[in-house]
Amino acid sequence: MSPGAGASAALDDLLHLCDRRPVWAPDPERAFAASDVPVRSSAVLVLFGILDHVAARTDHPAVAADLDVLLTRRSPTLGHHPGQVSFPGGGIDPGDAGPQGAALREAQEETGLDPGGVRVLGTLPPLPLPVSSNLVTPVVAWWQQPSAVAATDPAETVDVFRVPVADLVDPANRATTTLRRHGGEYRGPAFLVGGVVVWGFTAFVLDRLLDEVGWAQPWDAARTVPAPV
Repeated sequence: MSPGAGASAALDDLLHLCDRRPVWAPDPERAFAASDVPVRSSAVLVLFGILDHVAARTDHPAVAADLDVLLTRRSPTLGHHPGQVSFPGGGIDPGDAGPQGAALREAQEETGLDPGGVRVLGTLPPLPLPVSSNLVTPVVAWWQQPSAVAATDPAETVDVFRVPVADLVDPANRATTTLRRHGGEYRGPAFLVGGVVVWGFTAFVLDRLLDEVGWAQPWDAARTVPAPV
C-alpha cells in the first residue's frame, strides 16, 4: 500500500525520529539500582499503518486522518501488567535478530500479522521498566502491506485493535493517570481511546513519540483519571 501525501509526511517524520534517536528515557543503571532481580531485554513493535475509510478526526496538518497504530490488550491473568493496553512484544530470545527480530516475532505470535508486510524503520533508545525488570527497546515500523490480525492466544492477549493517531492527538482524549502504590503516587500520561485507557509504559512511549515528531497538540495535564487496575 502506497501512503498518500499526509501519510508520506508521517513516514518521513518517523524515519527522522529513528535517525535522531532522542534521549527520552531514564538512565537504566539508575532505574534498576535498587533491584536485585535480573533485568530482561525486551522489545515492542510500534507499528504504524493506514486505515481505509477513516473520517478526519483532527485539523492537525502533520497527522494523516487515516494513520493508525497497532495495539493489543493483555490478558487479565498475566503476572505482569495484567489487562493493560500495550504494543505487541516480549523478551528477546537468543535466536532473535536483536530487538527488531524479537518485536516482529512476538507481534506475529500475539496478533497473527504477516511480518513480510512490515518495514522496520529503526529503534529508539531502550526504556527501563523496573516494575517488571525489563529493559524495553521500541521498534518503530511501517505497515506496508497490512494483514489480518486477531488475538491468537487468550492466555496472553485478549484483544488486538488499530487506533487512529488522530484520536491519540486529540486533546479531548488526553489525561494524566494516577495510581497509588508502595506508599507513593504514580502519575503519567494517558489516552482515552476506543473505550479503553492507555496508560503506563505504552502511554509514555506514545506521549514522547508524538512530542518528538511534532504531532502533539496542547492538552490539559491537570485532567486526571485513575489507572484501570
